[in-house]
Amino acid sequence: MATKKKVKTKAKPKKTPAAKPAARRKAAPARKKAAAKKPAVRRAAPPRKKPAAARPAPKPARAPTPPAAAPVPAPLPGEVRVGYVTHYYNHLSVAAVKIESGALRVGDIVHFVGHTSDFRQRIDSMQIEHQSVSEASAGQEIGLKVAEHARENDAVYKASP
Repeated sequence: MATKKKVKTKAKPKKTPAAKPAARRKAAPARKKAAAKKPAVRRAAPPRKKPAAARPAPKPARAPTPPAAAPVPAPLPGEVRVGYVTHYYNHLSVAAVKIESGALRVGDIVHFVGHTSDFRQRIDSMQIEHQSVSEASAGQEIGLKVAEHARENDAVYKASP
């Protein structure tokens, strides 16, 4: 039995399809003629305005009265303002407080007063730039762990011992 050899043939170049002629569009069917149009109805002209002399003068508008603002709670006697809340971190329950005057120490009692917040608490934890500190003075911004929600611009008062 003889084995047949495979003969290699050269690859034939692919033929490019011939460009198809552009398809002709069918002519659109003729439209039916519209029925005879009805005559246009003429509308009456709007009434004319009276001359300025015949019109009454407009009444002066009253100034709207602003809604009564909720009174902001006042600090208790003997409390001294030491700063204000610059930011509140909800997920940590930490208030960033800018100290304007005086000093705060761990163990002091502070009073947060704002439009909707009014609570007192003892300072248990205080940090400056993520470092625990025991005392902070005017010009520093500290982070205080708070028991309730403090809001931006709430005033911070130090209670007298």
